[in-house]
Amino acid sequence: MNLLETDITRLLIAVLIGAVIGAEREYRSKSAGLRTMILVCAGSCLFTLLSFHIGGESNPDRIAANIITGIGFLGAGVIFKDENRVNGITTATSIWMIAALGMAAGAGYLKTACIGALIMLVVLIILMYVQQIIGNLNQLRNYKIVGIYKKEALGKYEMLFKDCRLKALRGKQSKIGDNITGNWLVQGSVKSHERFIEIILADSEVKEFDF
Repeated sequence: MNLLETDITRLLIAVLIGAVIGAEREYRSKSAGLRTMILVCAGSCLFTLLSFHIGGESNPDRIAANIITGIGFLGAGVIFKDENRVNGITTATSIWMIAALGMAAGAGYLKTACIGALIMLVVLIILMYVQQIIGNLNQLRNYKIVGIYKKEALGKYEMLFKDCRLKALRGKQSKIGDNITGNWLVQGSVKSHERFIEIILADSEVKEFDF
């Protein structure tokens, strides 16, 4: 196999790895989907190949060393903050990982690239269900309750948190007219949260409830 055929083989393997990972990301409607993953993986592979050819034996990492910096900017673009939650971190690290797989393919470590892709699929698919199980057992939510002002009105809700086996950290409170507003960061299982929500929705003294 000559040099050109070797480069094409490595590039096609990088495209295949990007397509497999990208298909999983596309299925879950992530911002970095099929085309993005293919282009990142193939691009990293191509830059690595060029680095070897241009830098030669004396400086083979001439171009490849800058791939990590470029991928860092690309990954940062998919991270955003939504209220009190940061989203896109898994997508950003997926881009970072797929670039590493592309570099491995470009450097000729094809088995390593394929094993890395398999590990990445296990993390993205199988461990997602483990994460869901953990999330069902322990979940953080922000609650905002607006009710009729009474003495110990907020204390009533905090006792309800305890009855529902929820741990609550009181945040900002405010009183406007006859209404009092309380904010809490609440931790507990999904069942406990659902039980609390059901009770609050049936409470006639609650005027507004955000959850």
